[in-house]
Amino acid sequence: MDPGQVDRLLEYVSFRSLCLLGLFFAFYVAADRCYQYWRLRHFRGPFSSGLSWIWHSKEVINGTAYLSYGDTTEKYGPIARVAPNHLVTSSPELWAHINAVRSPYKRAEWYYHAARFEPGKDNVFTECDNERHDARRKRMASGYAGKENPGLEASIDTHVQALIHLIRSKYAASATSSAASTPMDLATKIQYLTLDVISDVGLGKPFGDLEADQDLNDYLKASAVGLRIGNLSFGLGIGWLRNLPIIGPAISPSEQDQTGFGRMMAEARKSVKHRMLKSTEERSDMMASFIRHGLSGDDLFQETFEQILAGSDTTAASLRIILLYLMSHPRVYQKLQAEIDGAVKAGMAPASPDVIPDAEARRLPYLSAVIREGLRVHPPVANLFSRVVPKGGDAVTVDGRDYFLPGGTMIGYSAWGMHRTNKTLYGEDAEVFRPERWFLDESIPQEKERLAQMYKTNDMVFGHGRWQCLGKVVAQVEIHKTIFELLKNFDLALTNPHQPWKIFNALGLFEIEDMWVDVTERT
Repeated sequence: MDPGQVDRLLEYVSFRSLCLLGLFFAFYVAADRCYQYWRLRHFRGPFSSGLSWIWHSKEVINGTAYLSYGDTTEKYGPIARVAPNHLVTSSPELWAHINAVRSPYKRAEWYYHAARFEPGKDNVFTECDNERHDARRKRMASGYAGKENPGLEASIDTHVQALIHLIRSKYAASATSSAASTPMDLATKIQYLTLDVISDVGLGKPFGDLEADQDLNDYLKASAVGLRIGNLSFGLGIGWLRNLPIIGPAISPSEQDQTGFGRMMAEARKSVKHRMLKSTEERSDMMASFIRHGLSGDDLFQETFEQILAGSDTTAASLRIILLYLMSHPRVYQKLQAEIDGAVKAGMAPASPDVIPDAEARRLPYLSAVIREGLRVHPPVANLFSRVVPKGGDAVTVDGRDYFLPGGTMIGYSAWGMHRTNKTLYGEDAEVFRPERWFLDESIPQEKERLAQMYKTNDMVFGHGRWQCLGKVVAQVEIHKTIFELLKNFDLALTNPHQPWKIFNALGLFEIEDMWVDVTERT
């Protein structure tokens, strides 16, 4: 056989091998998809969701997945299918069962590892091993709860006062003058507030954005870039690329970056190093508590950075949402403002510039109802938060119907379906912002029981059980005080009611901007 024939034979063999390999791979993928389709065949969902991730990827990348999950559970039932191996539920009872303190379910790496800041490095939010998560959470609980942070409320008061001063001095029109106000982007001012609060109570020193009336560390720009990249990675399902050598570091945030999460990480690292030079006895705050309970090194940095991102963005979204619904519902706005004025006149709250104590703010029934209703009608964090069904599967009952969830299946929750469109629990007008729905007649046993279920379900906005939000206490104190003080001091009105804001959902967090308002000072 001459050399030319040998070459042609080798080419034929190589081509044939590649064809066989391609056919084998195609057969494997097809068989796997058929298997996944069959094992979840009893659950309905959007067209193609049983065989392809395309529908889900499109919704995530468009920033509208949270709406689509709600539409899906409303159309196909309390457990629906959104991808070949992924279900979504709107059932509060099922979600409570999945997230119970001793639940055998675990977080899905597919979702949570896409939210890592650095490949292979976890924080309390991205940790998917239950035992490691529980141990880390235990170390951090006292710091978040305020038990070892006696200056928590005073720190929040300082920054709420700074927000009121900024608005009054630069943007508000006088109640006794004909001069116009200066239009103000309320979205950025609220973010300045939450950033200053979380950096103060967490790092021991505020960023100073409110005083400067400026995003000093380019946080807003960096956060938007970082979240968009993370959301694209999650939507396309390519988060695993970050675990590869060479490729991973090249596409991941770096502290050498001038924008995005890398820039934010560098600033957080500086703050942690500076704070570590001080004794934990010098100032007892969140970080001091973390250190005392055994967090150190890179673990301390990861938790601190997560705290800044999640602690500021989620609370900022909550405040913006509540304020938008207040400004777009004058009846509710006026009723709440009347309750606030009454509290000041009765001595429950001090006059400006002092800030209402948290204990007194919690005693105001309509304020509490407005906050609950705002968080219900537009949950401030909305994404799957995927869990993995334990090996062997799980038999559950939802709305009187029995279901079997096969082991290894991923299941998440629809915030929209559980809270905003839950007509069974909240009534036929569930999609309407109506705080009065929280005032049921508790002398009637059925109404008392229903109200208790409403409270339990609404509290799931902050998570539940093993994975309940650690920052819930800080967020609630901040929200009650800020809403009270803004309405005590100002009349707020949307500058552009036809387009009140720009909003995009990335990895469950809401990126909100251009929320322009006109402000008038109250006498």
